[in-house]
Amino acid sequence: MLKICFHGHSCFTISSDDNKGIIIDPFLKGNPLADIEPQDVDVEAVLITHGHDDHFGDAIEIAKNSDALIVAPFELAVFCQQRGVEKVHGMHIGGSHEFDFGWVKLTHAHHGSAYIEDGNIIYTGNPCGFLYGAGDNLVYHAGDTGLFGDMELLGDMHDIDVALLPIGDNFVMGPEDALTAVSMLKPRIIVPMHYNTFDLIEQDASRFQKMVEEKTNSICTVLEPGGHLML
Repeated sequence: MLKICFHGHSCFTISSDDNKGIIIDPFLKGNPLADIEPQDVDVEAVLITHGHDDHFGDAIEIAKNSDALIVAPFELAVFCQQRGVEKVHGMHIGGSHEFDFGWVKLTHAHHGSAYIEDGNIIYTGNPCGFLYGAGDNLVYHAGDTGLFGDMELLGDMHDIDVALLPIGDNFVMGPEDALTAVSMLKPRIIVPMHYNTFDLIEQDASRFQKMVEEKTNSICTVLEPGGHLML
């Protein structure tokens, strides 16, 4: 049994009866929608899609507190290592690896990736999305991305149970482009993310849900922070 919990913006924890699981893009401090604090998190791994603060967030603090492994694009993994994280695993687009906590594959994401420190921009490699497999379940976290044609390839190659897709627009896909992504990925369930955290990315998730369920064969589940679904 896989439990997927939403913690606001693009942050999710995914756990099972077999392990403590993972957290993806742990933006908690400074996130007005977050339902938990970094000290509440105890996971085996922290997965980071890119270096922007609203995704990188509290990754270092959580990794150190939990003695967790950070999994990220190679340059971002090295960045974390330089800041005192002992356990990191760098990867790159198209690569996959079987961990004790599950299978991870990096996918394309059309976005940027940089960490801003003391006003300086530190580039942290390519952004990514994640395919995460545990047991018989496969979850796709798209990260921050615009629509791209290879989503159809991902849908053809993989039976995706749950797709976590941004809908906020401006920085990422809006609802219409995300609807097209759903039709290409063909997931069983779609959960919208990266919306309503700030005024600039306000969206009506119920409207998106209606679009998905009227125009695709997928089920759209809108989660509030602290909400979860079980697979």
